[in-house]
Amino acid sequence: MAKKGKRYAEASAKVDRNEYYDASAAMAMVVDTACAKFDETVEAHIRLGVDSRHADQQVRGAIVLPHGTGKTKKVLVFAKGEKAKEAEAAGADFVGAEDLVQKIQGENWFEFDVVVATPDMMGVVGRLGRVLGPKGLMPNPKSGTVTFDVAKAIEEIKAGKVEYRLDKSNIIHVPVGKASFGSEKLFENFKVLMEAIIKAKPSAAKGQYLKSVSVASTMGPGVKVNPARVSE
Repeated sequence: MAKKGKRYAEASAKVDRNEYYDASAAMAMVVDTACAKFDETVEAHIRLGVDSRHADQQVRGAIVLPHGTGKTKKVLVFAKGEKAKEAEAAGADFVGAEDLVQKIQGENWFEFDVVVATPDMMGVVGRLGRVLGPKGLMPNPKSGTVTFDVAKAIEEIKAGKVEYRLDKSNIIHVPVGKASFGSEKLFENFKVLMEAIIKAKPSAAKGQYLKSVSVASTMGPGVKVNPARVSE
């Protein structure tokens, strides 16, 4: 533990806690301060000036990051007939219907990262709301995971599609890649994410929309990004 603490302290000393960095400079700092022996995930944390308790101030969506996330996601698809065959052909890891509902409920099975469902299957999937909802796995039209175009959905998820949504503290947490990507690719991913979040600003949101923005690797220190310079 002492060794890890020393590495973190050395990395943390490089970051000026009082400074707000341009996004590109922040990513360079994150790469420089990634101090673990494994390839750390780099995550963005965006606090918004909205109130997630109000339906008209929700911020939620999904985008495909240009360089992916560095992680291959396992996709489970609820579909029947031709759509089930289509999902299998597109590379879904698991395809089924009521059988998968029983497996999840009976075996507490969660060997998947994303759930996609055709609209006609949502009645079946709805039975899993209590277990999928809290884990953020419930299919949703806004994130493109309730669709008849299952092939496209699977292709986008495998290519590096990420979902963004507010937590109870009005903060969005999204992975934007791995430290090994280098600062340029991380910045390009981050820029696409921020453009989508800014575009998704609810009309009911008043005052400053981007309250605070920071980026950090799994084991590294947080780096504050200037909210006015998230595309620079």
